[in-house]
Amino acid sequence: MTTASFFICLRDLSLSYFHFQQRGIHSKPHLVDSLLSLLPLCSESRELRAWNSLLIVRGLLGYRHLVEHFIRRCCQVGFPGLALPVFNAVENPSLCLKNLIIKSLCDVGLFHDVIFVYSKFHNLGFFSDNYTFPFVIKACAAVCDNCSGETVHSMVLRSGFGTNMVVQTGLLHFYANVGEMGNACKLLDEIHKPDVVVWNALISGYSVNGLDYEALRVFTRMRIAGVNPNISTLANLFPLCSRSGIEHYGHSLHGLSYKLGCSELEYLVPALVSVYASIDDLSAVRALFDASTVRNVAILNAVVSAYTRNNKPGDAAQVFKAMLLADTKPNMVTFVSLIPSLDDLDSVLYVESVHAQAVKYGFNNELSVVTALLSVYAKLGDITSSEFLFCNLRVRNLLTWNSMVSAYSCNGLWKQALQAFRFMQMNGYIPNSISILSIVSSLSELKAIHLGKSVHAFSIRNGIDLNLNVINAMLAFYCRVGDLTCAFSIFDIMVLKNVISWNTLISGCVDNGEPDEAQLLFHQMMQEEVNYDFVTMTSLLPSCFQCQNMALGLTIHGFAIRTALMMDISLTNALISMYSAFGELEAAESLFNDMLKKDVVSWNSILFGFQSQNLLKETLEKFNLMMEENQKPSSVTLLIALPACHTLLQVKSFHSYGLRNMVSLETQFHTLLMITYAKLGDFSSCMALFHLGDKTITSLWNTVISACLHSNDGTKALSFFRSMLHYELEPDCVTALNLISACARLKNLLCSNSVLAYLLKQGFNNQTIVSNSLIDLYAKCGSINEARLLFDRFTKRDSVTWSVMINAYALHGDGEAALNLHSEMKQHGFKCDRVQYLSILSACSHAGFIEQGKMVFESMIQDGIIPGKEHYACIVDLLGRLGHFNEAYEFVKRMHNLQPSLNLLENLLGACSSHGNISLGQEIGKWMLELNINDPRPFVILQNIYATAGKWKDVKKMRKMMQQKQLSKGPGISYLVGNGCDLSG
Repeated sequence: MTTASFFICLRDLSLSYFHFQQRGIHSKPHLVDSLLSLLPLCSESRELRAWNSLLIVRGLLGYRHLVEHFIRRCCQVGFPGLALPVFNAVENPSLCLKNLIIKSLCDVGLFHDVIFVYSKFHNLGFFSDNYTFPFVIKACAAVCDNCSGETVHSMVLRSGFGTNMVVQTGLLHFYANVGEMGNACKLLDEIHKPDVVVWNALISGYSVNGLDYEALRVFTRMRIAGVNPNISTLANLFPLCSRSGIEHYGHSLHGLSYKLGCSELEYLVPALVSVYASIDDLSAVRALFDASTVRNVAILNAVVSAYTRNNKPGDAAQVFKAMLLADTKPNMVTFVSLIPSLDDLDSVLYVESVHAQAVKYGFNNELSVVTALLSVYAKLGDITSSEFLFCNLRVRNLLTWNSMVSAYSCNGLWKQALQAFRFMQMNGYIPNSISILSIVSSLSELKAIHLGKSVHAFSIRNGIDLNLNVINAMLAFYCRVGDLTCAFSIFDIMVLKNVISWNTLISGCVDNGEPDEAQLLFHQMMQEEVNYDFVTMTSLLPSCFQCQNMALGLTIHGFAIRTALMMDISLTNALISMYSAFGELEAAESLFNDMLKKDVVSWNSILFGFQSQNLLKETLEKFNLMMEENQKPSSVTLLIALPACHTLLQVKSFHSYGLRNMVSLETQFHTLLMITYAKLGDFSSCMALFHLGDKTITSLWNTVISACLHSNDGTKALSFFRSMLHYELEPDCVTALNLISACARLKNLLCSNSVLAYLLKQGFNNQTIVSNSLIDLYAKCGSINEARLLFDRFTKRDSVTWSVMINAYALHGDGEAALNLHSEMKQHGFKCDRVQYLSILSACSHAGFIEQGKMVFESMIQDGIIPGKEHYACIVDLLGRLGHFNEAYEFVKRMHNLQPSLNLLENLLGACSSHGNISLGQEIGKWMLELNINDPRPFVILQNIYATAGKWKDVKKMRKMMQQKQLSKGPGISYLVGNGCDLSG
């Protein structure tokens, strides 16, 4: 009978009963018999609902026989929930009927209803038997209702069913499921000769609670007890081996499955595949796959998952392709397993192909599949596709929103990530720990400290801050925004810390210029016996150079060797960088050469070491070696190696490589090419690159202005700055420094005043580096009073500020003011460095303060600063100016292992010429000629000395030597622009 016919019959019965009632004819028995004949035809929920409605409307609930048949039919066809209201209306139901409804409710997963029915009739004093209890206990286990489960257990004991093995097995499963493994073990001990089902329940309990090794011990006890495992036992144990990665146990269980003859059963093969995948034995995975006679979707999914877990996305894609060619229909698990690994293939085409298959098989609206696609598109930089998928979702969940926030974050779209996070909450989704982790990274990049604190407060209010990953993320946020006070506050109150917590704070201290704090944290970490890892070492190594503490770097290197952490490539790279920073290139290169496997970061580290020590030839040689060893350079590699180029041909080679590999599109490489062309005098190529660049990027304008400065064209630099303002771009600190440099080259006070006014208006005067440059600018433009006024008004002085002002006085020959400022600087607690001592010595030289100069020189030595050539040059110049030639010459001889510079000897030679000290001048002149110099000035000074002494043959000899070296003296010129007046000559 069709559904339509059934409803027609039901309607006719109802109408006939209604007509009989109106005529006063008793027709209920007839109706009951008719309904009972129709009941076996009911198989759908709407038919049963209609039948139930007729019972209620026609007052037939009193017919117990009819009601019991209805309840049985509902349970028989799988709709016990429809029978439950009718069952509750039955007075004194039989134990058989009660057991039937309890079993049926349990079978369809209505566990709370099972507990309700049992509790209701138990409270009414109804009896339960060994058939009732197992299903009620199963329901309590499913919903983890400890209280009800324990109540049922006590009732079992009072009813005398405590020795029934089925009931005992159910109770054991209940206690295992709620995590009370102690009670579960006691029940096992109480069971006389437990069978394999009991043992399986206990093994499953340990497995569910993550106690993998305990589960394996129970299996060992089971084997000792002489109980043979079955397929269910193996199905419970294989996932344990997958999680714990116990290789030998997995092999043993595989052998056991062969012995039992079930190794090729289709539902055990996926579990075996997972075991071998967990121990990275992909050859065994492939062998299982090839040997399997049945290749259903579950087995194929397991193989795909095995390859993706072991970072073999290409092999996973090949299995997926074979699945399609074999006409095996993939399911949702297939796509969810495969899609997340596709970003490792570095091609959006693979993702689009799999996406097309998902659409073909109807999974394009499945949330888990769409979320996976959304994430992988974002990881490959195709944020447009991610947005399209997200916007076309009719139903979204929290995971989808989190994925979209993360998608924006990983593509550097921090503001869009923040906006998505707000929309998520506006749509009624409460952020979880994943949401917090996704948004905190965006807030770190935006330096949004107030919003970050709001997120922190939200996580505290909602208890999310108890999640260790969230706390570590907040630690990283506060370190990133420079608020170490808050970071330490969080760290100090953390109840549980892991190595990531320590590493995050150590790295934060290093990044924020607090290397001493980082090293103290490391010592504290050692005292608390926290197991450090390679990240700890890598984070701490930069602090060694910041503190100039190479001994600590050597100690860390020793730790790494003793603990076998040197096998980690990132730590070795960090050590290479550390040795390079200290100038120990021999040690750095030795580490590099000993590396069994080098990545692009290894090459970048050694290249940077050579480049930072100005070993340009060696840098390019290493780069060529890198290419010969087929290591593809990254954009960072090119940024390191490009400044080492000293010919246009080399630069153009890098440029062409960048074009072929799309690196030239990156702003950093583009701007570095511009500045390199400018340094080598090819301003036309620099301008061509400028016109090809994105004019909306401030760094591009900064670069072209800097290029003009390299070409000594301050006027053009200012012209480009005006053009930049037409684009309505906001200048940054680099722009301000370039402007100041342009004015310094022009020596134009009017221009300097205009730039000063502009920078004050833009608020750059609050930046120390800009203020220092302004002081230097006015000093170079001849306005020492303006320079001092800026110095006095600036409150945030650092050691460079003092050094610049002292140097300004030195330039203007005001040695007394320079020395006074030096004393004032010491009173403010600043220590002099090499540069500041050089400025003071220069001031003494210009002012002719011999005694003060000597005192400053000795003070420098007492402060532990070894004088360089430039310091000796100042003293020699000072002594030479005032005619103390012999003393000056003695200073030159005191230079120990330092070879006197050309300028130093030239200054002394010039002093001899000015004061007519011919004998010493001749001696110094011969010394200089031995240096094989190619500068005309010493020859000219020597000519003048010989001419003054009347040694015309020597004069002629000097001129002949200049002609042979093709040296000539250029004409002199002075240039200064004052208040609109050009004074040149």
